[in-house]
Amino acid sequence: MILLGFFETYVKLSEEEEQQLQREVKTMETKEKEKVLELIISYEQKGRKEGMKEGMKEGMRRLIETMARKGMTNDEIARLVDLPVEEIERLLRE
Repeated sequence: MILLGFFETYVKLSEEEEQQLQREVKTMETKEKEKVLELIISYEQKGRKEGMKEGMKEGMRRLIETMARKGMTNDEIARLVDLPVEEIERLLRE
């Protein structure tokens, strides 16, 4: 069940809490289950978006580091990746 999978992934429950959750899910009405499912899907989508955003930032940081190692100046890098020089300097300090 997707609801239990969500809790296993994102919320660490004790065995007793997990059993309680399973009992409560079994007693839910269909409309309640649908609302909970919508909430879970919303959280999963938000998590994916945040993960993609972080991945893109990391990729940009690596690209900038590689360009700097190849001897490019911060000004050259900034022009190529369309970021302010200050942002390039900050990323290289991290």
